[in-house]
Amino acid sequence: MSDDQLVRALGEWRRPAVPLIDALAGAVRDAVLDGRLRTGSALPAERRLASVLGISRGTVTAALDRLRDGGWVHTRHGSASTVRLPAAAAERIAPISATGETSSLDLRRAVPAAPQAAYLAATRRAVDRLAPLLAQDGEPGPGLPELRALIAERYTREGLPTRPEQILITSGARAALALLCAQLRPRVAAVETPTFFDALHVLRGAGARPVGCRVTTDGWDLDQLDDALRAAHGGLGYLVPDFHNPTGALMIAATRRTVAELAARHGVTLVVDETMRDLDLRDAPRPQPRIRRAVLIGSASKAVWGGLRIGWIRGTARFIGELAGNPLCGPLSAAPMQQMVAVELLGDPDTVLMRRRAELRRQRDHLSGLLAGDDRWRFTVPPGGLALWLRLAGIRADTVVERARAHRLDLTPGPRFAADATLTHHVRVPFTPPPAVLDDIAAALDHACRR
Repeated sequence: MSDDQLVRALGEWRRPAVPLIDALAGAVRDAVLDGRLRTGSALPAERRLASVLGISRGTVTAALDRLRDGGWVHTRHGSASTVRLPAAAAERIAPISATGETSSLDLRRAVPAAPQAAYLAATRRAVDRLAPLLAQDGEPGPGLPELRALIAERYTREGLPTRPEQILITSGARAALALLCAQLRPRVAAVETPTFFDALHVLRGAGARPVGCRVTTDGWDLDQLDDALRAAHGGLGYLVPDFHNPTGALMIAATRRTVAELAARHGVTLVVDETMRDLDLRDAPRPQPRIRRAVLIGSASKAVWGGLRIGWIRGTARFIGELAGNPLCGPLSAAPMQQMVAVELLGDPDTVLMRRRAELRRQRDHLSGLLAGDDRWRFTVPPGGLALWLRLAGIRADTVVERARAHRLDLTPGPRFAADATLTHHVRVPFTPPPAVLDDIAAALDHACRR
């Protein structure tokens, strides 16, 4: 690459109070992760690199040594150094932004990295099978028949008989919810408090007023849910009963029956988000029955990767047909190539899921052990999901978040998950990073919560 290309890729890499060696190594890692430096690109020789960046050759040598040790740079004797993505970065649960390898520990989103080996293999298989699809018109419609059949078969195998025409493919769970809002046009939406903040954005963007019902790590307040569904009469209810985001709560079968009865009584269309359903971290996973007559939305974002923009809606064949005729169905659909990759990955998801569940279970238990027995917060170890939901004692969440940022830790405060700006003493702490990083997170929380 040219000198100018390298300078542009690194940007303003010097940082106040950060040693030049650390800052340069971090800038190269960030540039690789952002795609500003392509893997396989050759770096200038050390002497020239030092001249271009205005630093000593010793600083450049030390930074490159650090990058080589981490697997970010490969150097052959007598050849230029090339940048690459280390194997450790390729096969991890947490994305690099949540491991401290960049400028901060960013836990504002509880999301996994891709299972890189499995994903790349699935992509190669999808490319090999792409020719017949390329001979067609490329219009998305309700989704590739092969993917719709695969997802329908999975529902059937889990005890909910489903035909392919009851499935519609979207570009993620948020797109699924946006399409449902466009079709149903709710003026009021019953939601949980707390709930997934992106769902609140979608509902408000569609003109719906969210009305909340209380959910804790112990379960759902059915009196409040009855009131919220009554307020949403004729509209929509959005629930996450399986390892609820962010509390991790799991709705028991009796509550699911009651919820179905309340929704029918108030004429509310229940939209059940099952994005977290696969992340059952109990020793013996036992799927709960689905809520009767609910419209189900799912996604590959948590079990596989957020970059695989594949979601789906499961409903009656008639309702799915109506959704397929909505003008927004096309713009909210998934690209055919993405659907082909999803066919390869979701056809045999257990290999990826078993490893992820085992690692997440270990990391959940590690973080829980670090935080247990401290009177500055309380929490319940969740049976599944990706995060702990901390109830802070005597300190506001926004104060903790601000203090944690000084220790390079970015968290999401409770009010962001609330339809009514409550939950001011709660904070979500994902356990997606590896144990060594969880140690740093616990230390940062300790500092942030000191009185």
